[in-house]
Amino acid sequence: MIRNVLIGLLVAALVGTGWWGANQANQKEALLINNENNYQRAFHDLTFHLDQLEDEVGSTLAMNSRKQLSSSLAQVWRITSMAQSELGQLPLGMMALNETEELLHRIGNFSYKTTIRDLGNEPLSEREYEQLSNFYKEAGEIKHDLRRLQASTLKENYKWTEAEDAMANNDEPMDNSIVNGFHMIDDKVKGFTETEFGPEMEEGFAPDIDKKIAENVKGKEISKEEAANKAKAFLGLPDSMEVHIDELNKKGVEFEGYTLTIEEPEGEDEIYMDMTKKGGHPLWFLQSRPIDDPEISLNEASKKGLEFLGNNGFENMEMVDGKQYDTVGVFQYVSVEDEVKMYPDTVYLEVALDDGEVVGYKGADYITNHKERKNLEPSLSLEEAREEINPKVEVREEGLALIQNEDEEEILCYEFYGTIDKDTYRIYINAENGDEESVKKMEQAEPVYDTM
Repeated sequence: MIRNVLIGLLVAALVGTGWWGANQANQKEALLINNENNYQRAFHDLTFHLDQLEDEVGSTLAMNSRKQLSSSLAQVWRITSMAQSELGQLPLGMMALNETEELLHRIGNFSYKTTIRDLGNEPLSEREYEQLSNFYKEAGEIKHDLRRLQASTLKENYKWTEAEDAMANNDEPMDNSIVNGFHMIDDKVKGFTETEFGPEMEEGFAPDIDKKIAENVKGKEISKEEAANKAKAFLGLPDSMEVHIDELNKKGVEFEGYTLTIEEPEGEDEIYMDMTKKGGHPLWFLQSRPIDDPEISLNEASKKGLEFLGNNGFENMEMVDGKQYDTVGVFQYVSVEDEVKMYPDTVYLEVALDDGEVVGYKGADYITNHKERKNLEPSLSLEEAREEINPKVEVREEGLALIQNEDEEEILCYEFYGTIDKDTYRIYINAENGDEESVKKMEQAEPVYDTM
């Protein structure tokens, strides 16, 4: 009898140990998935904001209004703050990326000091314009290197958690493409000319998109099972696909959501996605898979993107910007109402140029801003608005657009596409009072990025 009891206790102990071990393994796997999702998002956002940084710095060189110059430099400061934050979220703490961090700090410091001074009484000097020009070139070089690294990680399906392990183990030589890529970027930045700028910027400010999501996204809370079904429907995947879901666990997030990982049965493709609990809105996704040589044009890819948006309920969308990075097309789409482009309602897509599949999506701006709008009639005529443009700009195209200023107020503007030498700009003139609200430099055709 006692022997049977002892055997029963032993079996129970073994079963309990097995259950504990399996539970620990599941928790470890969930943690790795969550970490990989967070790293993918931070890298994706860092690359996006370096694109924005080059454009915004370049735009300041074409501005005609002191007020707008100050506003644009404030935006440069904001973007550098976000880029610094995203760089800090990547598992690169064991690497010395001092030069890259310092460049972002210098650009932010310069823009901050310039923003808070009275440009009417103390306009930019020739030396400061020269420094802005240098920042424009330097930010462009960093952007291209990051895009090249991004193309490599997407094509070869590199994992950030593997890079983290390589650094933790102090592998010598450091045989990891992500780590090596950032070392190359930092070495390049080291060669840039440094300039002294005076007082240090005390602090930047964080992006507020999480707060906007918490305040503006409505709808019924969905379960994990419902989130998995919504993700598969959004991506056009079969019901048989397995979805790993966790609570969104990101420091400082003000809204409740899910982080999802979807893996192909063969293990070649992985899709990372974040989704809100309220309403089940996908905020972003990134598909990591091998992408072959281009088989379709950038124009064909942009139409594939429009088709994807239409299938997911995005109505009356128009592509306003598109460029190629290696084997991927990157596109910006906005909604159009009464022939007015609604820039607050922006969606960004990345489309594989081998087969036209959408492999990247950023939709938080559209989700938080899209609504029905009224009073879209301008007070100024097109001719009156054109007179407010820098005379150096040769206007090529014009129309109406709704944009947001730095206070996130929506403003009806005339949108002008114009050129200075080889650079093309989008210029926004307030349709009510003629103020120059915004100048955005458009990127030239991008080089094809070979994998590293």
